[in-house]
Amino acid sequence: MTAALVIARHVLQESVRRRVFLVVLVLSLLFVALFAFASAEVFHALSSFGPPPRSTGTLDTRGLAAVTLIGLGMFAILFLGTVLAVFLTLGAVRGDAERGLLQPLVVRPLGRAELLLGRLAGAAGVCAVYAVTLYVAVIVIVHSASGRWPDQIAGPGLALAGAVTILVALSLLGSVRLSSTANGITIFMVFGAGLLGGLLATIGTTLRVNTVETIAHDLSLALPFEALYQSALHALTSDQRGFTGVLVNLGPFGSSHAGGPGLDVWAVCYTIAVCALAIVGFARRDL
Repeated sequence: MTAALVIARHVLQESVRRRVFLVVLVLSLLFVALFAFASAEVFHALSSFGPPPRSTGTLDTRGLAAVTLIGLGMFAILFLGTVLAVFLTLGAVRGDAERGLLQPLVVRPLGRAELLLGRLAGAAGVCAVYAVTLYVAVIVIVHSASGRWPDQIAGPGLALAGAVTILVALSLLGSVRLSSTANGITIFMVFGAGLLGGLLATIGTTLRVNTVETIAHDLSLALPFEALYQSALHALTSDQRGFTGVLVNLGPFGSSHAGGPGLDVWAVCYTIAVCALAIVGFARRDL
C-alpha cells in the first residue's frame, strides 16, 4: 500500500504539471463565469413575475429555474469531470508501456497491482475533488442569484464524486488493452451511452413504456455512473411538490429516479470489479 500511495502522490503532482489540467482549469473558470452570468440574468428576468407562489399546487417559477440551472450545472460538471478522468488515465498502462516507462517500475520496486491502484487513487482523488468543488460553486451561484438552496446538498455532491470515480476506473481498465486514442474514444462513447440510458428512463417513465424502462434500467446497472447522476438530480428536488415537481422531473435536467443504499453498494462493488479486471488484465499483459 505504501507503493500505491507513492504512485497516487505522483499522479497528483503530474496532473498539476500537465497542460491538460491547465486546459481543464481554464474551461472550468470559463464555465463558472458564464454560469454566474446566466443565473443572474435568468433571475433578473423572473423578478418581473413578482413573488413566488406559496401554494404547492401552483407553479413556482423561481424554484423551477433554480433546480433546472443546478441540474444544468451538474451535467456540465459530469462532462468536465469525464474529460479530466480520461486525460489522466487514457494512457496509464499501454501508453506508458509503449514509451518504455513501465518496465523499470513494475519489476522493481513496484508491482503491477500497486501501480494500478496508485494511478486509480491519484486520478480519482483529483477528479472527485474537482467535481465537488465545481458543484459547490454552482449551488452557491444559484443561491446568490435566487436565494434558493437545493433540497439536498451533500448527497448530490457525493454522487457526482462517485460517478467520476467509476469513469476513472473504466478508463484505467481500457488503458490495459487499448491505445490512448482508442481508449479515450471508448470512454466518451460509454459516457454517451450512459446519457442515452438516462433519457430512455425519462421517456419510459413519462410514457409508461415497460420495454423502454427495462432497457434504461439495464443500462443503469451496466453503467452505474449514470444512475448516480440521475439520483443526484432527483435529490436536488426531493421535496418539490405540485406542478413544479412534475415539470422538474420531466425536464432534461431533472430525474424521477431516486437512489438509495442499494445503488451505493452496487456502485462500490462495480468499481471494485472493474479494478480487479484491470489488475488481472495488466498481470497477463506482456510489456
